[in-house]
Amino acid sequence: MEFENKLNNKKILVTGGAGFIGSNLCDKLIELNNYVVCLDNFETGKRKNIAHLLENDQFQLVEGDIRNYEDCQKAVDGVDFVLHQAALGSVPRSIKDPITSNATNVSGFLNMLTAAKQAGVQRFVYAASSSTYGDSKGLPKVEEVIGKPLSPYAITKYVNELYADVFSKTYGIETIGLRYFNVFGRRQDPNGAYAAVIPKFVGQFMKGESPTINGDGNYSRDFTYIDNVVQANLLSLITDKPEAINTVYNVAYGDRNTLNDLVGYLKEYLSEFDSVIQNIEIVHGPNRQGDIPHSLASIEKAKQLLKYNPKFSLQEGLKEAVKWYWENL
Repeated sequence: MEFENKLNNKKILVTGGAGFIGSNLCDKLIELNNYVVCLDNFETGKRKNIAHLLENDQFQLVEGDIRNYEDCQKAVDGVDFVLHQAALGSVPRSIKDPITSNATNVSGFLNMLTAAKQAGVQRFVYAASSSTYGDSKGLPKVEEVIGKPLSPYAITKYVNELYADVFSKTYGIETIGLRYFNVFGRRQDPNGAYAAVIPKFVGQFMKGESPTINGDGNYSRDFTYIDNVVQANLLSLITDKPEAINTVYNVAYGDRNTLNDLVGYLKEYLSEFDSVIQNIEIVHGPNRQGDIPHSLASIEKAKQLLKYNPKFSLQEGLKEAVKWYWENL
């Protein structure tokens, strides 16, 4: 792709670089011959995700916290670009503990943005969220039409967009926000109270356990494979169109599947490794507070301005993810 010619010999900070998305970004950036700084406090990131990079001369780990401004300053020193992935995800976690979510996702974001501005960083690309669409009913979701947030997490991610916009206009730092839609793939943690649905279900199926679907299973999502997300981040770093900068984009596949569809695919693909999985029963529980019933992204803006071209559908991504989990769990 085009970024393979344009994106090399740069110094790039990946915050949350030991996390699921961040570590995949670190890998790709180093593969393209860039120098990568990873900032992580290992609250949700995993050392094993970056263990293979620690001896690489083109990789630097800064163990620190975005809530500490001095850590942010240290991490951005001499950096060309920032890919800001560090955050406390999960709608349920934010409902249980809104103060910590806000401290990380809002104060931490502001720390990083300010440190990047002061260090003269050229461009700040950050993980936004489809949760920003809140109670807006329209499908597909279009960047310029949002509703009211339905959770503290959604509020924090919308505030990020507002801060980025103000910093672009006030200080001239280039910003691009990427509204991720239900990202999944290799290294996404299947364990813990706030595990995302795909790795959680995969882990349960592999143990012979029955997954619990919240509600009747007809809620739908635009599930987005990690390689599509990596592509969008890299394209955001190299675009030189003025109209493509200082804005936000949906990052998704542009298709939706119900949770019932998802479970059917998982059973099918996992059964190739263990046929018993095909017969595991599914349990249904109550709908989860703060959940959006249906999510589907319009990706026309990203296609047009960033030349985004997602390669992996849900099915194609699940086949890759299931194989990875089977080999690594």
